[in-house]
Order: sequence, then C-alpha cells, then structure tokens
Amino acid sequence: MDEAFRIAAQWYDGTNAIRHTGELAWDGRETLTLDAPSSQETFAASDLRYGENRPGQHVYHRESLPDFRLMLADELPAGLASKLPAKSVYGGWIDRVGLGKAAAGFAVVSAAAVALFLTAPDWLGPRIPDSWERNIGEAMVGDLGNRVCHTPAGDAALTKLLAKVDPAEVKVRAGVANMGMVNAVALPGGQVLLFDGLVQQAESPEELAGVLGHEVGHVRERHVMTALIRQFGLSILLAGADSGVTNSLFGLASMGYSREAEREADAFARARMEESDISPLGAARFFERLADDSGESDGAPAALGWLASHPASGERAEAFREAAEEGEDYTPVLTADEFAALKSMCANDPDVEEFDFF
Repeated sequence: MDEAFRIAAQWYDGTNAIRHTGELAWDGRETLTLDAPSSQETFAASDLRYGENRPGQHVYHRESLPDFRLMLADELPAGLASKLPAKSVYGGWIDRVGLGKAAAGFAVVSAAAVALFLTAPDWLGPRIPDSWERNIGEAMVGDLGNRVCHTPAGDAALTKLLAKVDPAEVKVRAGVANMGMVNAVALPGGQVLLFDGLVQQAESPEELAGVLGHEVGHVRERHVMTALIRQFGLSILLAGADSGVTNSLFGLASMGYSREAEREADAFARARMEESDISPLGAARFFERLADDSGESDGAPAALGWLASHPASGERAEAFREAAEEGEDYTPVLTADEFAALKSMCANDPDVEEFDFF
C-alpha cells in the first residue's frame, strides 16, 4: 500500500478568483483532499487532467470543474506522481510509448496497409460471390438496350461460336456491341462483348473464336473482379460505380489485366479450341495482322484498341501457332453463311443504336 502524506499546494476552486494556499493530502489510494484554513475539498485523483507546466510548477485542471486550477511543485513524491495525469505532448498513447516507438509502429502499420492494398485484388477478386459480381456489372454498365446488335441468323451464329469456346453448362453471355473500335471486353457478371469494329476486322470465324475464347477465359478465371478492384479500388464493392453505359464500357475496355492473367486467358482459349477442333492458326493470323496494322511489329506502341491493353501480339501469335497440330484437318467452326451473318449483324439490325460518346 502506498504511504499517505501531505504536500504544499495552491489552487483556485473554480467558483471565484480567490487563490487558496494550503496542503494537498493523499490517502495513498485514489482520494485527494485540499485543506486550507477556511475550506476543505475532497475529490478523486482520476478527476484531474494535466494543464500546463510553469516555472517550478505543474498545473492541473478538474474534469468536473473546468475553471479549477491546482498548482503543485515540480518535485512530487513518486507515489503521488504515478496517480496524477502526465503531461501530454503528442497524445495519450504516443506519450506512453514514446515518439520514436510510435513512429516505428506507424511505419509498420502503413507498410502492412500498403501491402494489403497491393495484394488484395489477387486474393479478394476470385472470392467475390457471383451475385455480387452481377450486381456490380449492372451498376457499372447498366442496360445496354439496343446498343447490342441482334438478327436471328447472327444470334444463332454467335451462340454456336460461344458454345465451342465455352463448354460450361451455365454459359457466359455474349453479344456484339455496335461500336467501331477494334476491341472486346469481359464485363463483371459473366458477360462478353465483341465490338463490331473487331468483328469486321476478322477474316475467318476461327479468328473470332480466339478472341472470344480469350475474353471468356477472363470470365472463367475470375480475372474481371481482380482487375476491377486493382483499377478502381474497393469502393466498387461498397458504392458501385458510374452507371453511365458508355463511360463505364469504355473504361472496362481499356482495363488492364496482369501479364499472368492474359496468358491464362490465352491458355484457356487454346484449350477450348483444341477440345472443339478449332484451328488456332486463325487466332495467330489475327494477332499478326493487328500487330502489323498498328505498327507494333515495327516497335511502335499499339494504337487504342484490343492490342493496347494486351501483351505483345508476336508472342501470342507464336503461342497459338505452336498449338496447331501438324497435318490436322480442322473442322470450320462456322459455315461461310454463319460467319457472314455474324459480320452483318449490326448492319442488318434496323433497331440497333450507336454508342454515344458525348
């Protein structure tokens, strides 16, 4: 038990401007008593808070009496000093542990937060429930309405092509967007769009099969949510995103995946094409031609389009070319009429609308 004692003190009682001089008595536990010739007052030590340091004095206030002032000498008995509030310079916990340790701790926490933010997409993206991803996709893209092209023959051809590169029981949704850009995009919620500009560039259905299989691969490998979280942050899970169709679709079309994800999507496409007896040489020619048209083969950066957000086409073309089996007599993935119907979907759809960028 701590030993009780009395020390000299001066104080203002918080009710008037009279300065009292007397003694502070401590019972060795939690109770303090101010004893003056004309008054006596008892209160708990926990009611005090540190005020300021004056020459030769510590000044304390009381929580219950804001105008109260207690002045004690600098040198206090160790037992009493442990019961009184300490001087606060940086804040309670920083003062307790010290500025150096607090700064080191903050640096460790900051580094851990940065590491979590940088790695969160890779482990969080694939674990987002499918229902959440569908809701996010609807919030970001909304209703595409008549901006997706439809004709009976074109829809049938696209369905046939999709079945070849996506054998899963629950199919990815696919469509041809009425946009002249040479691009394709995988949307959150399991939807893939081929832009009409890319469809028009294709010279064979096997070329489209390679592109479509690649985008389906992004969906099946859960790359879409990983890339979304990396690009737009966790806010998309909490507050959705801009529901402007064109702005969101354009942003998604330019969204970049990691190099590993791109290779996984290409590998998915090649595996599905092998299962369906689709020649990978068409996809190889497609990549080579786009690289030539964009100047990539001359070392120039890829123009805005499907090449801009993907790895070097030469490497990809070589991988698809090497996947071809020598002497294999591949079955055409679509007939000539079906391919023509797919390429003419947007031109022959009387109700289709163009995407408005302004």
